[in-house]
Amino acid sequence: MAQKIPASVITGFLGSGKTTLIRDMLANANGKRIALIINEFGDLGVDGDILKGCGDATCSEDDIMELSNGCICCTVAEDFIPTMQKLLARDIKPDHIVIETSGLALPQPLVRAFNWPEISTQVTVDSVITVVDGKAVTEGRFAHDVAAVDAQRSLDDNLDHETPLSELFEDQIACADMIVVNKTDLLSGAEAEALVARLRGDSRAGVHVIKATMGALPIDVLLGQGVGAEHDLDARHEVHHHHHDDDGDEDDHHHEHGHDEFESFVVTRPEITDPAAFAIQLADTIRRHDILRLKGFAAVAGKPMRLTLQAVGPRVDCYFDRPLIAGERRETRLVVIGEAGLDRAAIEAALAA
Repeated sequence: MAQKIPASVITGFLGSGKTTLIRDMLANANGKRIALIINEFGDLGVDGDILKGCGDATCSEDDIMELSNGCICCTVAEDFIPTMQKLLARDIKPDHIVIETSGLALPQPLVRAFNWPEISTQVTVDSVITVVDGKAVTEGRFAHDVAAVDAQRSLDDNLDHETPLSELFEDQIACADMIVVNKTDLLSGAEAEALVARLRGDSRAGVHVIKATMGALPIDVLLGQGVGAEHDLDARHEVHHHHHDDDGDEDDHHHEHGHDEFESFVVTRPEITDPAAFAIQLADTIRRHDILRLKGFAAVAGKPMRLTLQAVGPRVDCYFDRPLIAGERRETRLVVIGEAGLDRAAIEAALAA
């Protein structure tokens, strides 16, 4: 059976930095072919024009599909599903699909759509990523320009024009597998940490809350989370069940940024004896050191197969993928990825124990 194509749903209010995050992702895709579906009915073509061509072979203009008939959560059947079918009918399939919702789209109906027979056998929701305007939320506004949000909300008769932004924000947080607190360069260190702590408390267990400037995050942090969100809808409760609005987004500040707020390193250790016990050891190390991602391979004593290990947060998946090649070293090599400041010595000691 063919492996399902992973899809990431990126949501967040107008101005939070979704488009900037996606542009940075495409510029650092490392050869991964990414298809984009952009929902921007309120300001036609802006995000699409920003993104077209920026990924070259990674994401050509043909790989960018725009939905402009209304908020994506209101037009799943007539707009989103046909677009997905058209994308999946191509001879050359994408490695990953990224969906940028309109700013006030409820993510839950969109995730639910991945259970439709037309796409459920071919695509899975890798994760829901909610981008937060750190400065606006700290100031209690949720969006940096509330008037612009309200103006866009009025453009679609299907949208809920009355629900407070705070409730729509809660829906986006409730559905998230990762929350990106963007524009942290506009906050003090104490403000940023307080907001991260608050969002961790408001989100589900295991959801990563990470800081970013200009949406710059390593692609290995954003993609490949393997959540399968469409199978976990009960945990992603909606605060309300009314459709709503808003669109697109582009960061409007110009601070320098980069991926140096994150770090990765390789830990090598001898072969392991008990994969199940080692998975528990990995999960414990991840929790104690707030590791974002851990992946690699292990040799298991007495086994001729290589063990693949992948962890997103404390969830660890492991499976034997192929026979060990003659002359291949019987060792364990793990790549550890996290925010800058990881205690490398302590992590190495914990994984080597």
